[in-house]
Amino acid sequence: MTVWDRPESSHRPVPLDRERIAAAAVALADEGGLAAVSLRRVAARLGAGPMRLYGHIATKDELFDLMVDKVHAEILPEELPGDWREVLRVLAHRTRQTALRHEWLADLLGGRPTLGPNGLAVAEANLAALDGLADIDTVMRAVGTVSAYVIGAIRREVANLRAERATGLTKRDWQRASGPHLTKMLATGRFPVLAKAVYDGTDMNAEDSFTTGLDWVLDAVGARLPRPSA
Repeated sequence: MTVWDRPESSHRPVPLDRERIAAAAVALADEGGLAAVSLRRVAARLGAGPMRLYGHIATKDELFDLMVDKVHAEILPEELPGDWREVLRVLAHRTRQTALRHEWLADLLGGRPTLGPNGLAVAEANLAALDGLADIDTVMRAVGTVSAYVIGAIRREVANLRAERATGLTKRDWQRASGPHLTKMLATGRFPVLAKAVYDGTDMNAEDSFTTGLDWVLDAVGARLPRPSA
């Protein structure tokens, strides 16, 4: 049984439902990360006793499931374009934007699939974008490939943001601080291609880097799709 199969509790005096529980948990996570989320803290924010939550959820993992599904509602737009590339591109960028608003989401993406209504709607939109263009196994692998890129890129970006906050160093500050060591290592001649990347490569911001990588992945997916008959 999933958390969505469990009947809603109607106990009083404080009315609770999955939507209110999820909203309170998301607010706590937005403020302090996943470590700030517990059944006790969610109950306190709702003005209820911790045992009241067990009428709706059985475990902390189920609470995380509710949270992930709630923010998935922010990913799916009201309308989607007709072209499969644009659909996958829009959903990828909206997933990134959602994860930047709720950084804790990066820690939960890529695990077991979310089976809530919003998560299923996002999955359906991704698969439907390619439906009819190839067999279902190819469609699933294509969507999985795009998803793997999106999740990896998001996790890296969020990790960098957290490192900046933890150290107080921006990317430029870190580069200046580590510059002497890196210059010394590159001067040994042992890393010629890395030296070329450091001295000659273009430094892209996170959004441009995400967009470029996504376009490359979509190009690769397109190359694998059957060509339309003449």
